Amino acid sequence: MSFSILKQIGDAQKKKAVVDVRSGDTVKVTQKIKEGSKFRLQTFEGVVIRVDRKESHTARIVVRKVTSGVGVEKSYLIHSPLVEKIEIVRRAKVRRNNLTYLRERSGKSARLAGKDFDRAAVNDTTVAEEAEEVAETPEVEVVETPAEEKESEAKEA
Repeated sequence: MSFSILKQIGDAQKKKAVVDVRSGDTVKVTQKIKEGSKFRLQTFEGVVIRVDRKESHTARIVVRKVTSGVGVEKSYLIHSPLVEKIEIVRRAKVRRNNLTYLRERSGKSARLAGKDFDRAAVNDTTVAEEAEEVAETPEVEVVETPAEEKESEAKEA
């Protein structure tokens, strides 16, 4: 198989609406698990310690959480049909993409500084939709307060 055929297959499987996941985000990844002939959904909540976007259709994230004192890491292909959804719970302020130094830390030293964000807006819209919303917002109308109106009338007179 040539590379162009693989790219076409990858582009066909790409999900249309993908949340903008970054390193340091606390996410809930819902994955389909096949047991016999049935499927069930399983969620895994943890901190994204690495984001790989070498090629768009092979983009992956590595999510880490500590359970009963044992660190567990899982790698997810973002565009995989088995990944049902990725929901961002919390964003953190980080200065690098690869947060593997968190593996050696525990307790307070493993915490990441929080960052304010609108959870509903991040999980419901894609980056492209947000850009369209910004472009469509009307300009703000400036309204003068009564005190400002008196000052402007005094200056005119």
